[in-house]
Amino acid sequence: MKVLPNITSLRFFLAFLVMIFHIPQFFSKREISSFNDWPIFHKGTEAVFMFFSLSGFLIFRQLYDEKIKNDRIDLKKFYLRRILRIFPVYYLVVFIGLFYYNLFLPAIGIPVERSYDLVKGILLLITFFPNLLLLDSPGGILEILWSIGIEEQCYLLTAPLFALIPQKYYKAFFIILSFILVYLYEFSDLVFLKDYKMIFFYFTFAGWCSLQNFKNYRFQKLTDAVVYILIILFFTTDIFVDYFSEPLYFIFSMLLFGYFITVFVRKPIPFFENKTLIYLGKISYGIYMYHVVVMQLIGFIFLKILLRFRINDTVIILSSYLSVIAITVITAHISYQYYEKIFLNKKKLYRVTE
Repeated sequence: MKVLPNITSLRFFLAFLVMIFHIPQFFSKREISSFNDWPIFHKGTEAVFMFFSLSGFLIFRQLYDEKIKNDRIDLKKFYLRRILRIFPVYYLVVFIGLFYYNLFLPAIGIPVERSYDLVKGILLLITFFPNLLLLDSPGGILEILWSIGIEEQCYLLTAPLFALIPQKYYKAFFIILSFILVYLYEFSDLVFLKDYKMIFFYFTFAGWCSLQNFKNYRFQKLTDAVVYILIILFFTTDIFVDYFSEPLYFIFSMLLFGYFITVFVRKPIPFFENKTLIYLGKISYGIYMYHVVVMQLIGFIFLKILLRFRINDTVIILSSYLSVIAITVITAHISYQYYEKIFLNKKKLYRVTE
């Protein structure tokens, strides 16, 4: 599947929203000056949901193209590609998180109260169920992994179904499954779905959108413009949070994200095809995964400095954002070039050929 226009850069902006959501949370908990008064600083969770939509759009479209070309889906190759892309950074962050909270902090005299059994926690982490640890608050470095777990759980369940279902039923499968998943999440007695953030419907609805032909129809320009306006309002205001119930908010965002992606990738937008932004999009997985680790380091440094010097709040706030973002990007760059690429190069061996 060829790389769709604009989509790689979009990954960076979503990762950026997650960073500016977590940075003020982290520093305010440590009584360090922070700023998050504008709605855009509260859209980290929504950015993750759009990541889910983006992932579902790309993955299911890729599987669909494979089925069309080869009349089958090679699940072994699919999962090997996922392993080579996701596992290396995921397990590195798992190791860092377990080491940091269970060995490093106690060693320097900072007590950490662990509310979960360590062996159970390790098993959940290594089997890609980090979301099952969320209720135990295992620490930010490990909590960030929940979304990766959700993504892999989704594809573990849906990819085999997708491979088995006849092609003519794909569209019906996705649209029906999406609303069943919304119902189960919001209205059923399966409370564990909410407890463990098992939000799968963003993936499946975006998968449905990836199979549609939303172009060359009447009022296309108008509907496209409305979608762009709604996306801007969604991420820069609290209009929808304030006036929508939770079920309506989920359904609206699911529909909006799926359709927005189909519009957004239709043709190249020069700003989003900038080489720098494209590269930042390529390393966005590392940006997402490492920024919480970087915050721990910057937090230690700031606490040490503030014990010795009196610094203006504005300087602290700007420095916290700039330092975390800059060091995270550098870390993600190093990881991508010297660690992830080792595995990404092997991914080529499992590309599907006709």
